Order: sequence, then structure tokens, then C-alpha cells
Amino acid sequence: MFPYPALHASHSGVWIADADGTREVSRGEAIACVADTPTIVLNAPLIGQRLGYAELSGLDLLELFAFVHPARFAVPTPKGIAQAVNLTPPSDEASVATLLRTAAAALIATASAPWSEQEGAWTAAQSLFRLRWPWAPALGQVLPKPATAERWLFAKLPEWEEAPPRGAPRTVTLAPDAVAERLATLTGQGAETRPGQRAFATAAADAFAPRVARDTPNLVLAEAGTGIGKTLGYLSPASLWSQQADGAVWVSTFTKALQRQLAQESERVFPDPAERRERVVTRKGRENYLCLLNLEDALQGGFQGRAAVLAQLVARWAAYSADGDMVGGDLPGWLPTLFRRNGSTALTDRRGECIYAGCPHYRKCFIERAGRASAQADIVIANHALVMVNAARGRETGTRPTRYVFDEGHHLFDAADAMFSAALTGMESIEIRRWVLGPEGGGRGRRRGLAARLSDVASYDAAGAEAVAAAVDAARLLPADGWLARVQEGNPFGPVEELLACVRGAVFARAKDGEAGYGLETELTEPPPELVDAAGPAAQALDALLRPLIALGKRLEAVLTEGPDWMDGPARARIEGAIASLGWRAETVAAWGRLLARVGGPVDPDFVDWLAVDRVEGREYDMGLHRHWLDPSRPFAETVLKPAHGVLVTSATLRAGGDWDVADARVGAPHLMRQPTHFAATSPFAYADQAEVLIVTDVKRGDLPALANAYGRLIVAAGGGTLGLFTAIRRLRGVHARIADRLARDGLPLYAQHVDPIDTGTLVDIFRDDPRASLIGTDALRDGVDVPGHSLRMVVMEGVPWVKPGVLHAARRLAGGGSAYDDRMVRARLAQAFGRLIRRADDRGLFVLLSAAMPSRLLGAFPDGTPVRRCTLDEAVARALSLGTEVGHGADALPMEPLP
Repeated sequence: MFPYPALHASHSGVWIADADGTREVSRGEAIACVADTPTIVLNAPLIGQRLGYAELSGLDLLELFAFVHPARFAVPTPKGIAQAVNLTPPSDEASVATLLRTAAAALIATASAPWSEQEGAWTAAQSLFRLRWPWAPALGQVLPKPATAERWLFAKLPEWEEAPPRGAPRTVTLAPDAVAERLATLTGQGAETRPGQRAFATAAADAFAPRVARDTPNLVLAEAGTGIGKTLGYLSPASLWSQQADGAVWVSTFTKALQRQLAQESERVFPDPAERRERVVTRKGRENYLCLLNLEDALQGGFQGRAAVLAQLVARWAAYSADGDMVGGDLPGWLPTLFRRNGSTALTDRRGECIYAGCPHYRKCFIERAGRASAQADIVIANHALVMVNAARGRETGTRPTRYVFDEGHHLFDAADAMFSAALTGMESIEIRRWVLGPEGGGRGRRRGLAARLSDVASYDAAGAEAVAAAVDAARLLPADGWLARVQEGNPFGPVEELLACVRGAVFARAKDGEAGYGLETELTEPPPELVDAAGPAAQALDALLRPLIALGKRLEAVLTEGPDWMDGPARARIEGAIASLGWRAETVAAWGRLLARVGGPVDPDFVDWLAVDRVEGREYDMGLHRHWLDPSRPFAETVLKPAHGVLVTSATLRAGGDWDVADARVGAPHLMRQPTHFAATSPFAYADQAEVLIVTDVKRGDLPALANAYGRLIVAAGGGTLGLFTAIRRLRGVHARIADRLARDGLPLYAQHVDPIDTGTLVDIFRDDPRASLIGTDALRDGVDVPGHSLRMVVMEGVPWVKPGVLHAARRLAGGGSAYDDRMVRARLAQAFGRLIRRADDRGLFVLLSAAMPSRLLGAFPDGTPVRRCTLDEAVARALSLGTEVGHGADALPMEPLP
């Protein structure tokens, strides 16, 4: 047994296990123990929060697991860790602390003998010992010293290889019988024949037909209810077309959870792992991938303290990672959260500072590898944002796909809204300054300014050097460090900070402070004279930056054309990357200029403009001017749809809240010359027997104790297995604080988004793994959460999910039909939330809405045949009891009384 004590804290109590056994202790005694003695814990930030001791540190078992088994996931709970190291899960909370000691001993024992992830462990342990990582001494005693020096990470990562350009896809027409045959192959012999799935696959195949005219893609809108099997339904024609046409199909999702699910489903298309790695590639934005240059800087002293420990563990992971994806890939989502906010974001390229071929690790770069792999792949699993970024910014034009599948298509409107908007704010403008100038005031890290990144080009091209110098001078007029305090104190520096100060004054003068502490906004109409006066100098400052950025881009293009002697392949690639990055920044600054031209000028009916001060819990963190398209599907149609040959947009709730005209408008179909094809398949589930909607009428709106009581009683009655959805973080936290301890005493764990220091994906993994657990959260949990089976048997919403009023919503509401627009939005949200409940044929569950104010006109959000009943809380609790009052560990299903 490992010599150190272990501590476990939950909402129901605190236990310590040592050589003398296990005992329950007070929080004060537990804090004294961890302060004085190295103590084993599981998820130190979470345990510290439960103890009320934020500075808790110790021997975190998750960190040891990440060291011994990098790129391997474990659910970060006692049960999950026990399963990961082949131990018997604890029978009760009192035995968890003992399990932690046993698990630590098991992991140390693994490291004492040869194991599959041994390479690099000894060297990493030596570095971690110097960083005083608590686990390093124990590992140092058992890790065998290698006979020869271990290769450094950057020496052993494989290099990607260039491949010849891929030709244009061949023109093919898919035969319906061939599509059906491919579907049968993917579903497997003996699988149940699902007519809806077959019809869906046939309809989806229309998106892969030859295009009839330029800018007129074959657009198919297909709504497939939950249980149809739409993933294999569209992978069937997609994989068949890719095989016959030798072209790539990009399958785009909105959530990372669906990306992971698609990667798993692709095993049916390409069962051989080696072939699958070549034929199926997952692509994300570059900010998701580990930047090797940033990691090298961190390992060589750029990070200090706990952040340096994280860098070492990430380096261990990078050596075994399949793709270097730090967000939703094979890096456990819980690992960065163990280090709070120390360093994980600095290990990715979030600021667009990549120097491309100028990087010493360019040939091993995860980002470059993914881009090249996708150019040769058959199926590229991407996301809506990346698809739009590549299209709007002209990235990867040579490998741009001709066929798209947009799953979770009901999110396209929101994704386009975010992509094609503009925001001239303090935080956005200071990022541009930093991108141009590099570090100021002795800042640490590898960040380099424009002049340093393009020094060789500047030395060769005098006009380019002048443009760089002009851009540097102009960037000094943008907000600098400390801008927020200066603006708040009335001492802005420079024309843009002056503008932000006027924005702040106008917002506080005009905005209605509806919910204290949260963001404020007001329309950009009849702006005050001070704002109009400030807009002119700010526009001139932005123009002074925009001109040299454009000039520099042109000079770089000229250098490429001239091809000087010093320009080899890597140099050319670096300049091409710089041109793309310059184009992005120049377009951003130009959009700001267009927005400022609106101040005091005529209204553009295509856009909605407003002023905002962003706050969280009363603390201001940003402010500025915002511009969104009134209809963002218009630029989406121009940049993504029109250049494509075929597009399938699918979702289980594509028409939720409206008819096909509404669905068409949300995806941009009216902006195309050719009308889309529509297909709908209803869910095969028997909702009349499997589900029930309860509208509770006696929980008073705004009564937080009553709301908490309702959640607590319902969760206890159902024995856990509850997904709770809130429209406000403040109420979520208030309910959690009131019921978490009570539920824990009944053996019902409660996890909460925005409360527990755990990322959302991991919270869902924990929830899925424990049928007695419940999870509460906000919008991120309303969609994209796939928890089939008994772990999710009740969904509880605190109220009708009305759209938060604001300038943008008011404009779209006016253009979209007034209250009918609101109703469509609410019905869509209700449908998405209800869709979490029934995920397979044997699921049973309740959907509970704690709002007497639920209008009958919104009940169309629920599937036809679903029983809907208005009742009291007591009656709802009685119905929840029918889900089962006793939940055995590992139970798959419980008896449930028939629903009337």
C-alpha cells in the first residue's frame, strides 16, 4: 500500500484513509491534514472547492494517471479510476479514500515494470522532480533508468510528407440500389431493417448528384427524428460517392461530442485502423491543436510553477497522441482543469502567430499534418466554424471540397451569425496590437511581432520593410495594457480608447439595467455628439493601420512572384501563411472601419449595429461596437453554399418551431437560384409509451427556494439520472448550493456546469457513467448531449426558455414576424431539450417543465403522440417515483409503470 494518506470529500462528508484505516473527519481536520502532509486526492480543484480551501494541493491521482497513461481517458471519478486501473469500484463513499491509496500503488507498480507508454517517462520524471511535482519522488524510486538517453519529444515525432495535388472529383451519379447496398453493409448483417433510415439515405444521395449550373448546388434539407440512424444514413452515400468520384466529403458538426461520435461510426466504413487513419480525418480550427513551438518554449523555461508541470504532462501526451488535438481529442478534458487557468491556452496558437515553415517543428506540426491528411481523405469530420472560416478567408482553396454534409444543421444560422459578425472592442483591438507589435514591457514567451516574423522579407524588400514599419507605428494607437482601467477612470489614451470611453458613457446613459451585474447594450441610433466626434479620429487610426497591412500583403505576393534566390520551399510556405494571416487581420480592421462609418451616418438595413458593455457578476471586462448581419445566412450562402456542388443539411429538429419555409430561411436557401429538396422522417420511437411531458403549475416564478425544493424532490424521486436545464447561471448556482448536500446524503451525486471546476465534456462523461448521478447546466447541455440508457431518465427545465431580449433579437424579431418568431425559437429549444431524453428504443423518461406559464401554442415542440399533462409538484414527484426508487450500481434499466 502507498505510504501517504488519501482524502475523499463529497457533499455528504469527508474521509481520510491511512495505514490505520479509514475515518470520517471534519472539514477543518481535513484542511489541516492536506496543509501539513502530502495527501492523495482525486481532482484537487474539485476537492478544494468542496472543502472551502481553494489553495488545496497534493498528490492528485489524475495527474499520476496522466503521466503513466498519456493519451488514455478515464472518467475522473472513483469508479472511473478503479475501472481504468482494473480495481473493484468502491462500494460506498467511506471506502473511496482507501481505493485512492490502492489505485496510487497500482499506478506506481505499473511504472516500475516495462509498459507500453514507458518511453520518455524517466526523462520527464527528472524534469518534474526539478519542478517539485509531488509524484516525482515516488516515480523516481521505481522508474528504471534507460541504458541510452531517451529521444526528445521533437526528435521522435513523425514527419508529414507532401503529396501531389488531388485532382477534381469525377462526375458520377449514385444508383439508389448501390446506396441501399452500402447502407446494408454499414449496418451489418442481421441488423434490423429501418425503412426511415433507408429512405433518408436515398434522399441524402441527391446532394451527391452532378451540379446542373454554376452557383446552384444540389441542396437537400433532411429532418430525421431521433432514432432514424441519420449518421449511417448519410455516410452511406457519402462514402460511396467518395469512392467512385475520388473526392472528399466534409461532414460538419456543431458540437465536439458529435465529432467524436462520427469518428467512432467511421469504423463501420473503414474497419481496418490503418486504412481508417488515411481515409477519415478530423479537422478543427488551429486553436484546438498543440503548437509544438509554444510547447518547446514552455519546456525551456517559458512556463513557471504549476504551468510548467502541465507542460511536462502535455509533452508526455504529445508523444502518444493520435492527432495533437487538445480540445476534444485524446487529451483528457479534465487535465487542463487540474491546473486551473495555468498555461493550457498558451500551448495552442490562439493568436494567429504561426510562422509556418519558419518554425523548426514545421515538418512535424500537428496542424499541418491534419491539413495535408484531409486533402487526401475520403471523409473529413469538421465543424461549422472551420468550414466557414476556410471559405470566407480563402484558406485551402486548392483542396476546397465540393460536397458538404452539415449535421446539427439547426445550428448553422447561429454559427454563421458568429462567423460573419464584427466587434470593435477593447479586447479585440488589443489583440491586433499585440499581433503587430509583439511583446511590450518585458513580456515573456515566444510571442513575436510582425517585424520579427518577417525580418528576412523586410531585409530583401524595401517597400515591404516600409509597410511593416508603418503598421508598427499605427498599431501603437490601439488600446494597450491597462486600457480598461484607463477607460473606467476617464483617462483614455489614444483615439480608440477615447472611442471606447464614449461607448461606455452612451451605454450607461441609455441602457436599461434589467439584471444587475450583467451586460448592457443599446442601439447605435442617434448617437451622442461625443461618440460621433470620437469615431472620426478612431477611423483614421484604423485606416492608418489598414493601408500598410494591405500594402504588405501585396509586397509579399510580389516576392512570391519574383522568387528570389533565398526563397526555398519552406520560405515560400511561410510567406504564403503570412499573406493569409495578413488578409484575415486586414479584413477585420476594414470591417471595423465600415462599422465606424455607420456612426452618425445612414442605417444599413442589412445589418444590426449596437453598443455594449460586457460584464459578469458586476465586473466589466470589455466594451465596444458590434455589427451583425440581420440575416447571416446570406453571407453563408455566398461563401459556402454557392461554390459547392452538393450540400446536405440535416438535423432531428431542422423544422422545430416552424415549417419548411422557416428551415429554408435559417440555412440560406432563399439566396440560391435553385430550390432545395426537402425530406422528413419521423422518429420510430413510441413516444406515447416511452415518454411523458409534465408541466408543473405550482412552483412560483422567481421563488428560488421553491425552485430548489422542486429540483431536489424530483431528483430524489427518480433516484438520480436527471438532466437539469437552466436559463440563468445565477439560479443554477443557487439551486445547486441548496440541494447538493441533501442529495449526497441520499447517495445521489449532483454535478453542475459553472460550479464544478470540470469541463463540460467531462461532466457529461461522469453523468453517463453513473446512473445515480444528476447534472445541471445551461444551453451547452440542451443540445449535443447524447446519453442513451438509464443514466438519463428525466429532463427538468426551470422554465420556458424564452429568448433573452437584446438589440439583435429585437431587430430579427421585427423582421421575422414578431411574437411568432419568438415562438419558433422557443419551440426549437424545447424540442432540442426533449431530444436528450429518448435516445434508443428501450429508453423511458419524463420531461418536466417547472412553469405554469407554458402557453399551449408551444406544445407543438414535442413529438406527436407524447402525453402532455399539467399537474402539481406532488403529482410530478409521484410520476418520477415510477422511474424507480432504487438504482443498483451498473443497472441498465429499471421497471417503470406504464404511462397513461
